[in-house]
Amino acid sequence: MSALAKYYRFRYSFVMATGTKYRQIVRELALDHYGYVTTKQAAEAGVPPVELPKLAARGGLESVAYGLYRVSDIPPTPRDQFAEALLRVGIDAFLHGESVLALFGLADVNQRRIKVAVPRRVRSRLPATIEVIYVKETTRVTTYFGLAAQPVADAIIDCRGRIENERLLAATKQARAEGLLTATELQRVRKGLRE
Repeated sequence: MSALAKYYRFRYSFVMATGTKYRQIVRELALDHYGYVTTKQAAEAGVPPVELPKLAARGGLESVAYGLYRVSDIPPTPRDQFAEALLRVGIDAFLHGESVLALFGLADVNQRRIKVAVPRRVRSRLPATIEVIYVKETTRVTTYFGLAAQPVADAIIDCRGRIENERLLAATKQARAEGLLTATELQRVRKGLRE
């Protein structure tokens, strides 16, 4: 018997002994991820991958994409679309450029597509609402609201040429007021926008 099989047998016996149901485990995972859960996350928590389609067939869990599900009764938030885009693209994905500004309501960005950057090739089929940008692995990444993203300072500078300078300067001022930029980053952004 493989180590993975032993692990699943142990988890199954634990779930049965404690009375915890797979649906409860999936719901707990989804609460931490804007209502979404991946097959991998569920498997790591002890829910066999074959259980997710069964739960979806019974209701309360909907299949969003291959290996990605959403718990229907978790209330939506304005950040759900960003979380879904990151989960669809996969590991190492992070929000980029205008999408970072839209996440914080900076520069009055009205984007049609969520820009997600990744340092590798993406083979999965994505909806037209997601734009994949390929970047170097050395690109800085941070986390806002549990979502991987390009730092705000870098996002503002990257938007130069696509968004008017006046709006980017206003976004810089707003970001500084909200504590999203340090004094050093503020100077770097101002210098970057002047060039």
